[in-house]
Amino acid sequence: MTILKANSPVHKTFDGLMNELFHEIPSSFGKAIREDLLGFPPVNIIEKANHYHLELYVPGWEKTDFNINLDGKLLTISAVKKEEAEVETDKTIKREFRKKSFSRSFTIDEMTDTANIVAKYEHGILLLHVPKMEEVKQPKKEIVIQ
Repeated sequence: MTILKANSPVHKTFDGLMNELFHEIPSSFGKAIREDLLGFPPVNIIEKANHYHLELYVPGWEKTDFNINLDGKLLTISAVKKEEAEVETDKTIKREFRKKSFSRSFTIDEMTDTANIVAKYEHGILLLHVPKMEEVKQPKKEIVIQ
């Protein structure tokens, strides 16, 4: 009997499917669709020796607008647009950007130090520092053949 787990497209997350789809499309077009139609900002995830570094491109927000939650292994970053009554005295000729509410979720493995995650917002980029836990190394042991 052979046991084999295949990655079926049915079991992929929506975010995973979108990332796969936009990987094939030129980045500028894919970025425009992600931000404008789907409503979630682009992210850079960098793995360093002792931590992960996440950068979300979210200009125009205040740091108090963000909600960052950790539920088990799911790290969720969201922001909700606050409804404000606009009094327009000027005629808008063209509007190419506006703030939209969004939510992005990331699965964190068990080797991350979730108690020490740090977030900072500067110059339109939300930065998250997710430290890795130190690996517990078992001492080397020589096995003697009897």
